[in-house]
Amino acid sequence: MKQLLLEISPDFTPTLDNFVAGRNAEVLQALSESAAGAQPERFIYLWGEPNSGKTHLLNAFVEVVSRCRLKSVYVQCDAALPDGLDGYDAVALDDVDRLDGEGQIALFNLYNRLREGRGRLLTSGPCAPAQLTMRPDVVTRLSWGLVYQIHGLSDDEKVQALHAHAASCGFRLGAGVAEYLLRHWRRDLPSLLGALDTLDRYSLETKRPITVPLLRETLRLES
Repeated sequence: MKQLLLEISPDFTPTLDNFVAGRNAEVLQALSESAAGAQPERFIYLWGEPNSGKTHLLNAFVEVVSRCRLKSVYVQCDAALPDGLDGYDAVALDDVDRLDGEGQIALFNLYNRLREGRGRLLTSGPCAPAQLTMRPDVVTRLSWGLVYQIHGLSDDEKVQALHAHAASCGFRLGAGVAEYLLRHWRRDLPSLLGALDTLDRYSLETKRPITVPLLRETLRLES
């Protein structure tokens, strides 16, 4: 049998609507307002642990801005920033702490140009601005706007999200499926939701309900 979950990447498009807020309701509201142009503060910095949802939110922010017929771009930061970012109405920079010295200077200049115009800048990092080991002038600018910590979902919240996703897609999870998936699969929510979608397709193909035995069979794990 094919290891379906390992062969099929999660088919999941991050949006603000499908972000499970948990303890992040305030930041979700701020991003919704900013993306729609209703938030007076145009610069927002998000920080939190890996898999807490920062990348989801940055991509979702860009998606909303694009639907407003504005130019927006998501950038996964490396050592340097790409050229031409000041030509966008909204820029989302993920993991700004990865920028090298020249990249940080480019971020400093980008911030100033966007501030002089009408641009919006959403950035993310692993910790609060004051704890970043970056140029002091960059840290200062990242601190000027709104700063939010992104709290990862608890296991109970992930289980609730999995059941809610299943219900929204018209199928039901058998007892213990969500908990088993949390123990034996990648724990970030997009991967978990993608796994459920794959299980749903396999369930339809085999005409079997989604249960722990079916999940175990698909994952090829020993009980």
